[in-house]
Amino acid sequence: MTGKTDKDFETSLKKLEQIVRDLESGDMGLNESLGRFEEGITLYKKCRQTLEGAEKKIKILSDSLKEIDYQE
Repeated sequence: MTGKTDKDFETSLKKLEQIVRDLESGDMGLNESLGRFEEGITLYKKCRQTLEGAEKKIKILSDSLKEIDYQE
């Protein structure tokens, strides 16, 4: 991941964690809870995409190492 992607991921994850805490507190009304839940889903999808991209890069790098080891 790039520095910007790292920062975006960390920021999104922190926001998502705060949303979870807010929802678990039970201090919000229904409409506010639904809005925060919707925001949380959006952040979750963004984080998931970032993690999936990182997993793909790791697999590609790992596979390239296997090829190098095999050739030696």
